[in-house]
Amino acid sequence: MNDARWHEMDWEDHLAALIKGLRSEAKDWAKEFPTKEFRVHTRNANREMLLALRSLLDKAIEKMEEQPSEPKASRIVIE
Repeated sequence: MNDARWHEMDWEDHLAALIKGLRSEAKDWAKEFPTKEFRVHTRNANREMLLALRSLLDKAIEKMEEQPSEPKASRIVIE
């Protein structure tokens, strides 16, 4: 990548390029370790990440469903 193109990218472009590169490296690395144990650990790690995300979403949904407590009206006697 030339310097001019590098500076035209914003941070999201840089992040996307980094992720793409890491995924490519991980795929190449995974091909070198095709053991069943590796695949099981990778699958379990992905499952745990999804469960963590689910717990965050569940908490966000709970907070959205909470009804704000509004003060109840009361009668005031004026003499």
